[in-house]
Amino acid sequence: MGQTLQSATGFSVEPLDRSFGALVREIDLRELDSATFDDLYQTWLAHGLLIFPGQNLTKREQVTFARRFGDLVEELKAVEISNVKPDGSLRDAPDDDMMKIIRGNMYWHQDSTYMPVQAKGAVFSAHVVPNRQGDTAFADMRDAYDALDDATKAQINSLSAYHSLEYSQRAVGEETKKEDSEYFGYGMNVADVPLRPLVKTHPETGRKALAVGRHAYGIPGLSEAESEELIARLNNFAVADERRIYQHRWTAGDVVLWDNRCLMHKACEWDFSEPRIMLHSRIAGDPASEQALAAQ
Repeated sequence: MGQTLQSATGFSVEPLDRSFGALVREIDLRELDSATFDDLYQTWLAHGLLIFPGQNLTKREQVTFARRFGDLVEELKAVEISNVKPDGSLRDAPDDDMMKIIRGNMYWHQDSTYMPVQAKGAVFSAHVVPNRQGDTAFADMRDAYDALDDATKAQINSLSAYHSLEYSQRAVGEETKKEDSEYFGYGMNVADVPLRPLVKTHPETGRKALAVGRHAYGIPGLSEAESEELIARLNNFAVADERRIYQHRWTAGDVVLWDNRCLMHKACEWDFSEPRIMLHSRIAGDPASEQALAAQ
C-alpha cells in the first residue's frame, strides 16, 4: 500500500501498490455532504477504483449513493449477482441461465460495451461471501495503453471493434437467450451492435485507455483471424503485468466503486456449493460523450 493521505474533507485515502485503486476509510457513504462528495468524486477519477471496507449498505442506501454519480441503468439499479435462487436454494443446474451469465463474467470485460451507451461505472457490494475465493479482479486499461509500444499504438488508434454479449456468451460456451426462464435479457438481441474504438479517451480526465475485453470482436478492415489475433493479443497484454491488476478479496459489508470507462474487471471462481450474494448498481453512461468518443 502507498502512504495514507487525508482528504480536504476528512476521509483517508490509501493508494494500492498498483497503477490504480485506493482504500477509502473514515467516511460514511450514507452521509455525504456536497463538499465531501465532490472530493470523493475527484478521488474516484484519479484512482479509477475505490474500496470502502465495512460500509454494510442496505439496497436503498446503495442506490442512493450510486445515484450521486449519475443516472442508473434502470434494469440494473440494484440487481443481485448471486448463485442463490429467490427461494434460498443454490443454483446447481449446469444450464441455469443466471449461472451462465456468472460464468461468462469470469472473463475480462467492461460493462455495457455491448449496449448503445457504455456504462460510466458501478457500485458493487458484498452481502454473503464464500469461505474462500469469489474475489473480483480489476485491470487498469490506462496503464495498459501507456505501456504499448509506439507501433501498436499507431496500429490500433484508428481501429474499432464490434461488441456483443450474445457473441461473448456463445464464445465461451455459455449461450444465453433472452427467452431463458429467469435472465431478463439485458444486452441480448441488441438491434444495432455497437462499434467501439480500441482506444477510448476518458471524457473527464482526457486519458487514453485500451478498450477491448471479452465482448469485442470483428474489427472492420481485418480478416476474422487477424481480428481475433489482435484482440486476444491486446487482452492478454492488458493483464500481463501484475502492477495493473488488483484482485479484491471480499468481506461482507465491503463496497467497491469503479470507473468502467478505464478499467476491466472479472469475477473469480469459487465453490458454487457455497452462497455468494453481491449487489450491483450500474451507473449509466452519458450518450452525448459516448457518441462523440465513438466518432473519433
